[in-house]
Amino acid sequence: MTENVDHDLKVSYTRDETARQHFVSGMRSYILNHLAGNLRTVYAKKVEPAFKNKNKRAPKTAPEIHKALKDETVFKFYSALRCNTQEMVWRSVIPGVEREVDELAMRAKVLNQSDEKAKGTVRTDPKLQIPRNVSELDVHLMPGGYHEERVAGDVSQGAIYDNGLSVFAMGLLGPRMDDITQSVSTFFAKRYPDFKPRRILDLGCSIGHSSLPWKERYPEAEVFGIDVGAPLVRYAHARAQSYGVTAHFEQKDAENTGFADESFDVIYSCMFLHEVPKRGIRNIFKEARRLLKPGGVMLHYELPPNKMLTAYDGFYLDWDSFYNKEPYYKPFRDMDPEEECKVAGFKTSKFFQYVVPSMSFYGEKAVTEAVSHTKTEGDSNVGRFADGVRWYTFGAWKQ
Repeated sequence: MTENVDHDLKVSYTRDETARQHFVSGMRSYILNHLAGNLRTVYAKKVEPAFKNKNKRAPKTAPEIHKALKDETVFKFYSALRCNTQEMVWRSVIPGVEREVDELAMRAKVLNQSDEKAKGTVRTDPKLQIPRNVSELDVHLMPGGYHEERVAGDVSQGAIYDNGLSVFAMGLLGPRMDDITQSVSTFFAKRYPDFKPRRILDLGCSIGHSSLPWKERYPEAEVFGIDVGAPLVRYAHARAQSYGVTAHFEQKDAENTGFADESFDVIYSCMFLHEVPKRGIRNIFKEARRLLKPGGVMLHYELPPNKMLTAYDGFYLDWDSFYNKEPYYKPFRDMDPEEECKVAGFKTSKFFQYVVPSMSFYGEKAVTEAVSHTKTEGDSNVGRFADGVRWYTFGAWKQ
């Protein structure tokens, strides 16, 4: 099985399949660390000087760098290898999931009906209209996207995502692949020790990686996760039940949740907004403000905005928008988070943004030390899925 899937929905993989997964994960590490370093070297030593010689100035924007680099052999090699490896991530895990698709659905059904370990709930909505940015895109090149169903009670897309993420993450997300939320929620709890939320909502929760750590931080709180994909919320709830964590999952659209006004203390998302069109993001922010109690907080851990990074680092992150079936990736990063919070009705004085060290990579001590400062400048490690990663987070308090 994939190493970081250790709950009751784990898939049994053959030795050949496991070896293939290890190979793909190692290849991704090579591409995102070593080959990416070579790409930067070619830019610094060849492409940038040539651009300066021609234009009498250095490149000012990520698109200028993209245009200048895309004909270089190293960029073509990097991009081809990265695209193929991304597809190999899914191909390395799909055979096992397809082999066990009916059994996985049965196991999930048993877990979702059991209250032996946890007392969470799950609700799907067959009438929910799947947004086109989900139904028309296999995001991250994942076949079937987040919503496709094959059998009754299907959880296969959740299983593909879970096992694929284990291969994709190269160990950077920790043993339960929840390092982003572990890092940010630890930072948040230490920075605001007197804040004691009672109801917490995870927007675009996928399979619950980002949901459960908040229950660990605030055991007395009710935690809810919503996603438009029925296979995902079924899987998320079964996964939580397996771990013995009580959390509630529902198939809902984050733009129009149907929850009551002022019914949550914390509303957050994890790497979700960059998969949503700009209009949808604005709707989500307004919906979050409606749902928040006075004194509550909206919080998003995301890719850093382009204005925080150098033109080259912006170009590097923008790659996914052009080559990884994530068309909203760059438009999101071109937005101004503070301005968008203001448009949604949050006061500018209540806006915040932080850069949080990865707890899996740097350790909890580094996260604790980061609490004492408000460092927000970007660098090559912020949001970049490679060794040394640090996570960007922003949000606003509701008065």
